[in-house]
Amino acid sequence: MSDLIEGYLGKTVEGKKSRLPAKLDYIQSFTGGFLALFMWAHMLLVSSILISKDFMYTVTKLLEGSFIFEGGNPLLVTIAAAVIFVVFIVHAAMGMRKLPGNFKQYQVIRAHAKSMGHDDTKLWFTQAFTGFAMFFLGSVHLYIIMTNSADIGPYESSDRVWSEYMWPLYILLLLAVEFHGTIGLYRLCVKWGWFDGENPRETRKALKKVKWALTVFFLVLGFASLAAYMKIGMENAKNGTVGQKYTPTAKVMEFNITNKSVRGIA
Repeated sequence: MSDLIEGYLGKTVEGKKSRLPAKLDYIQSFTGGFLALFMWAHMLLVSSILISKDFMYTVTKLLEGSFIFEGGNPLLVTIAAAVIFVVFIVHAAMGMRKLPGNFKQYQVIRAHAKSMGHDDTKLWFTQAFTGFAMFFLGSVHLYIIMTNSADIGPYESSDRVWSEYMWPLYILLLLAVEFHGTIGLYRLCVKWGWFDGENPRETRKALKKVKWALTVFFLVLGFASLAAYMKIGMENAKNGTVGQKYTPTAKVMEFNITNKSVRGIA
């Protein structure tokens, strides 16, 4: 309990200045950077549906360790999602230290920020709001992945998005993740001075341009991918095939060719 108080107040129980807040800042920065990079990688993998259903199926099986286990093992995805969830909770706990403790504090900070007219302060408010939203939206998404790791694929994921009405959640989650993640990485670069160079002011301007470019890119990619899943889900619902497992085209073709060859030989 004393460590918790020390982390929030920045003082030990003896009243001395504590190093714990700095250590917690390191943890927050590390977990935040890790999650942001993970989400970008995750977005690229999810967008494989834009190439083809077979390609998305192949990516899914690779993540299930199909190069080790025949047909893949969804348990690997469950474990990975559980690890991400733990990192997610740790990062959220670290971030909550910086949030206002009550509405009155929020009003004071908001009024102060408005009088300053500081762009980076506005970005902090956006990050705080999206982080709060992500805590709930992200938890739901990770829970679904952990408990339904065997139902990930072109058809299975599309049915979940459309027929199980998950698309509104994914729209909100996509917006929250991309704004929170890109702002977070920008603030990490500024906080730790990674790219300051000889002119930190100009560096900040350049970093903001990169931040907005990444935000737009991943939002466009994310919405395009979501639209593709919704389209497949709509088609499945229309055709009455909701819940059907996806069968890769390559395997179907191989099966048909084999049958024809056998019949030909016979």
